[in-house]
Amino acid sequence: MRLPQKNGAIDREKATALIHHAIDNGVNYIDTAWTYHGGQSESFLGDVLAGGYREKVRLATKMPHWLVNDRQDMDRILNTQLNRLRTDHMDYYLIHSLTADGWKRIKENGVLEFLDRAKEDGRIDNAGFSFHDSVDIFRQIIDSYDWDICLIQYNYLDENYQAGKEGLKYAAEKGIAVAIMEPLRGGNLARNIPPEVGNIWNEADLKRTPAEWGLRWIWNHPEVTVVLSGMNDISQVDENIRTASRAHPGSLTEEELGTVRKVAEKYRGLMTIPCTGCNYCMPCPAGVDIPGCFDLYNSNKIFGGANDGGTKHRYLLYQMDVLGERSSASLCINCGKCLEKCPQHIDIPEKLKDVEALFEGPVIKLKASAMRMALPLVRKIGPLKYRQMRKE
Repeated sequence: MRLPQKNGAIDREKATALIHHAIDNGVNYIDTAWTYHGGQSESFLGDVLAGGYREKVRLATKMPHWLVNDRQDMDRILNTQLNRLRTDHMDYYLIHSLTADGWKRIKENGVLEFLDRAKEDGRIDNAGFSFHDSVDIFRQIIDSYDWDICLIQYNYLDENYQAGKEGLKYAAEKGIAVAIMEPLRGGNLARNIPPEVGNIWNEADLKRTPAEWGLRWIWNHPEVTVVLSGMNDISQVDENIRTASRAHPGSLTEEELGTVRKVAEKYRGLMTIPCTGCNYCMPCPAGVDIPGCFDLYNSNKIFGGANDGGTKHRYLLYQMDVLGERSSASLCINCGKCLEKCPQHIDIPEKLKDVEALFEGPVIKLKASAMRMALPLVRKIGPLKYRQMRKE
């Protein structure tokens, strides 16, 4: 999803060299999805993996469940993806970006029977899901099926965010492979380092790049199966391969873990809203995802610039009821029940007004409304026909 681009599209020459270099040097897990790079990622990857490279990797893609209208759509989408990727089977097939609402809907449409059937006929080897909701919902989904793999967001700032460490351990205890996304928060933990954070890294006895520190912290967990890192330059590939070759569970000393904790604490100290994601304020009677709203707000303020559009897009998808039930800051009714529960003594209703002002302007509301209106049409006429109709 973060391949090098040229004129708004995938830079085919650079991206092909990048992927071939990665595979030639030991990378053997490739992750894509229907929506990546404006829907072009799968077809491009199918071209790149031709000529013997497909056999060298374990390939994963994802079902865009929000485009599914009925059980038959699942087969149509999977078959289209197999054609795009020029393969007769997926090593890993994940339901993309599940929330409570998305899980309820896709389950009612027969996704579990679909997964069983696709595994029986050989189109899928391993079934899983990627996840963006609370740890309680994560447990419910984990317990609902005999999953092979799950994909969660995890890094030293998001240790208790969404599925978090609790979900990581819960899945691993059940023998489910755990893949990690956002190990460096979209690269923000590796670039544009605040001076206060840089000083801590520089004071460490062992000199590592921020990217290496972040990745090694994740690989230090024995429950982690594979880490997904978006790389768009060969130097990044080489650095990550070097890091992976040195990292293994339990390889960080207590002193090194202490350094990472100091960095995490410093980042949290830089947060505009001192929310730790403890979830004591939840559930909100009005349906606000308080920790989620605060996390996106803080990410926007800390990392700024390049991350600005990303946080607004994620707020639109997950808080503005595009892919899940609405949980935006504007739902707050000032009941005050969260105030007595917050150990950080945050004036939550007041801070939610700041979140609303940043993320729920007229443009975002218009986009959310347009996307909600478009989804039923896409489900009715099919995602491929809808895309063609928009081009025409």
